[in-house]
Parts: sequence; structure tokens; C-alpha cells
Amino acid sequence: MPKSCRTYWNALAPENGRLWTRVEGSNGKVEFCTLAIDNTTGDYTRLTRFLPGADTTVSGGRSHDYPEEVYIVSGKLYDHAFKRWLEAGDYASRPPGEVHGPFRTDIGCLVLEVSWPSQAKTA
Repeated sequence: MPKSCRTYWNALAPENGRLWTRVEGSNGKVEFCTLAIDNTTGDYTRLTRFLPGADTTVSGGRSHDYPEEVYIVSGKLYDHAFKRWLEAGDYASRPPGEVHGPFRTDIGCLVLEVSWPSQAKTA
């Protein structure tokens, strides 16, 4: 089954605020909005929003067994695993198992993620 489709809509518009989900354990400072998903494979495209003051240090770094691409749309985000600030225009194609984060931001950051759980590496 292909990813869901929805023609031209604005995920950042106030009337679509109900489509954003807060990330558990983020003190309400990190949230995501799924833009498209394949409910069979789990492959998805989403926006993740780090609000000013977000800090995921208590959650530690993360990795997953599938590839992921990320693009920084706006703002600035510090990735402790890479010891670098990510800014608008930065892009990464992460292989399965790559550790990233924890993250922090003072001014906020909007990230576009494209992930392929269907391509998970199995042990």
C-alpha cells in the first residue's frame, strides 16, 4: 500500500494544530505532525518541531534499525552525538543504527523527516 496522500495543506496553520502530537517525556517542548504514512509498511514523512528551550538530554541519544533522512527547515538544533549545530538547510541521510541526539535548542527548530521502517535491518 502506498503512503497516504493529501493535496496542498499547511501543517503549520493554526487550524491544523490538532494534528500535532507531543513527544512523551519532552515537557511539551517537542511535537510531531505526520504528513504521510504507509500503514502497511510504517514508512512515513513527518515534521518534528522543537520549541524554544527544548532539551532531550534526559532521553539520551537514539538510533533505529531503519534508514532516515532529515532536513532542517528552520531554526537551530544542537546534536550532541555529532557535537554540532544544525541550521536551516542542513541535511542528513542516516543509515540504520546511527546514533543521533540528544538534541537541544534555544530558539526552536523545524525538521522534516522521511523514514523507512520497511527497510529495517534484522539481526
